[in-house]
Amino acid sequence: MTDSDELRIGTVEREAAVKILGDHMAAGRLSLDEYEERAAAALESRTRADIRPLFEDLPAPYPAFMTPPAPYAYAPAPVGHAPAPPPSTESYRLRVVAGVLQIVLPFGVGRFYTGHTGIAVAQLLTSLIGIGVIWSIIDGIIILATGGTDVDGRRLQT
Repeated sequence: MTDSDELRIGTVEREAAVKILGDHMAAGRLSLDEYEERAAAALESRTRADIRPLFEDLPAPYPAFMTPPAPYAYAPAPVGHAPAPPPSTESYRLRVVAGVLQIVLPFGVGRFYTGHTGIAVAQLLTSLIGIGVIWSIIDGIIILATGGTDVDGRRLQT
C-alpha cells in the first residue's frame, strides 16, 4: 500500500466510484448482486485503499485517483534560440494610424503601413488618374470605423 492510498476520500470520490461501478455493471462485467455489494462498500469507504480492491478485477475505467498521471512531455528549446512568442490575435499596428494615413495621404500609404502592398500599389497607381484618391479616403474611413486587419489577418489595435 502506498502513501497515497492512506488519503481520505470525500463524497465526490465515493459517488464517482459508484458511477464507474454502474458502468461496469451496464457493460455486463458485474452482476446486480456484485454491483450492490461493491457500491455499498464504495459508499462506506474512507480512504483510497478502501476503494482500490473494488476495481482490482475490472478493466478501465477506474476512479481518477487510480489512473496514473500522463507523462510530462518535455521538449527543450533549441540551443541558442529564444522560445517562440505565443500567437497573437491583435496586430502591433494601430487602426488610427492606418486610417489617418489613408485619409491624409490618399495614395495607399495606410495600406503600406498595414502590409497590404497589393492594395497600396493599386491605390497609388489609380490615384494618378484621380479615382484612387477617393478610394483611399473611403478606405481610410472604413478602417477607422471597422478596425481593419494587418497583412497576417490580425485585428489592428484601437
